[in-house]
Amino acid sequence: MVGSAIVRALERSGRNTIIVRSREELDLTEQSSVRAFFRETMPDQVYLAAAKVGGILANNTYRADFIYENLMIEANIIRSAFEVGVKKILFLGSSCIYPKLASQPIREDSLMTGTLEPTNEPYAIAKIAGIALCDGYNRQYGESHGVDYRSVMPTNLYGPGDYYHATNSHVIPALIRRFHEAKESGLPSVEIWGTGTPRREFLYVDDMAAACVHLMELDKATFERHTQASRGVVNIGYGTDLAIAELAALIAATVSYRGSIEFDTSKPDGTPRKLLDSSLANRLGWSPHTDLETGLALTYADFLGTASLRK
Repeated sequence: MVGSAIVRALERSGRNTIIVRSREELDLTEQSSVRAFFRETMPDQVYLAAAKVGGILANNTYRADFIYENLMIEANIIRSAFEVGVKKILFLGSSCIYPKLASQPIREDSLMTGTLEPTNEPYAIAKIAGIALCDGYNRQYGESHGVDYRSVMPTNLYGPGDYYHATNSHVIPALIRRFHEAKESGLPSVEIWGTGTPRREFLYVDDMAAACVHLMELDKATFERHTQASRGVVNIGYGTDLAIAELAALIAATVSYRGSIEFDTSKPDGTPRKLLDSSLANRLGWSPHTDLETGLALTYADFLGTASLRK
């Protein structure tokens, strides 16, 4: 989802030499394969969007897989890119890097000031390591090699190309599928994990991609002047949040599901609230354009168009 959106944004910006590889073509956890790829292609910029991702159930169940694969992906790419002389990398992290009880809205300087949310701790630690890698290369090789590696922390993303698994995906694609299938089957109710009270912020993926291209293209002096205190980290969010129960009602309306919504309070809620302070990105010249209702309609249309892939 994220990589495809960035490709679309790059194409809109006039970039016509974009190098991509599918998971089937390149295993990013294999160091020798990644090194060979970079030596063959010699890119001048890298958008590091690849990751093993999932919702609260997947993160909590496949803890070893999430930390191992994400550490390998980012370490292999960043090192291999540096070895062939890549000066600019944009590393995509996640809002889960911030403490579970961080002050809201969450500023970039909240990083590593408290305990992480337990269910996605392995994924968060891997993403924090990616930020530290970029910061480390900037500090060690910024002057001598002209290295300029930047990190962006998107809020919860959704949109075309999402992973619509009923249990292992993030909340919006999972609920779209669940409500759609409930409507098709005539089920009287849909059950959702937790109390419905946690608040989340959601950003349409093409807005996030536009932010990535904009931030990557900023000159080094401007970017460093604004991000010196945040170690090159910039939050990318929508600016407002809503309760999961409100989100569920919106998705039910988008799908035209008429049944009731029930909450399984025996299941974990995750972080109580996760709203990013995106004022730094705004000062750097970016702001989102797609409201949640419009974005959900576009995402549901994408879900319907990929029905054959889920059979």
